[in-house]
Amino acid sequence: MTKIVGITGSLRSGSFNTALLHAAAALAPTGVAIEIATIKGIPLYNGDVEAVEGIPQAVVALQAQIAAADGLLLATPEYNSSIPGVLKNAIDWLSRPPTEIPRVFGGRSIAVIGATPGGFGTVLSQNAWLPVLRALGTHPWFGGRLMVSRAHQVFNESGEMVDETARKQLHNFLAGFAAFAQANTLSDRNDDSV
Repeated sequence: MTKIVGITGSLRSGSFNTALLHAAAALAPTGVAIEIATIKGIPLYNGDVEAVEGIPQAVVALQAQIAAADGLLLATPEYNSSIPGVLKNAIDWLSRPPTEIPRVFGGRSIAVIGATPGGFGTVLSQNAWLPVLRALGTHPWFGGRLMVSRAHQVFNESGEMVDETARKQLHNFLAGFAAFAQANTLSDRNDDSV
């Protein structure tokens, strides 16, 4: 079973990106489990808090969840033509202390998707994530791109993905990413056994 952890970059209860992750979990190919994680409860990063109180429990739990997965799927909104602050803040916490970066992110297969009510998708946000993902040593999948534009027409009021074309695109994207994550995980295991 290929295990992928999905994180949404929005805290809004009616978030299109959260709906996109739920659709991904429902449309995951056979043999793939998408576990939706949350960044709720992660405080704003503050080095003084880290020095005095340590890493927040919500961060420690999410670090362990990601480290146990074959891949990480970020569903990112696009705010002001870039990445959402709450998701960047969570990633910053997840990289603390720096000795955790190899365990949590190092060589981890990662893909970025996004949904927006606008007409251009989340292309700028997805591109803005690349330097961050590179700095963390992840292994991004570039075999596909999924940017859901006009999300209010793709999802119904209950947050269900009702657009059949979008459903097929998401399923195909997930199949490609899951195969990539599985191959990357097997390669890492083989490297460890040499």
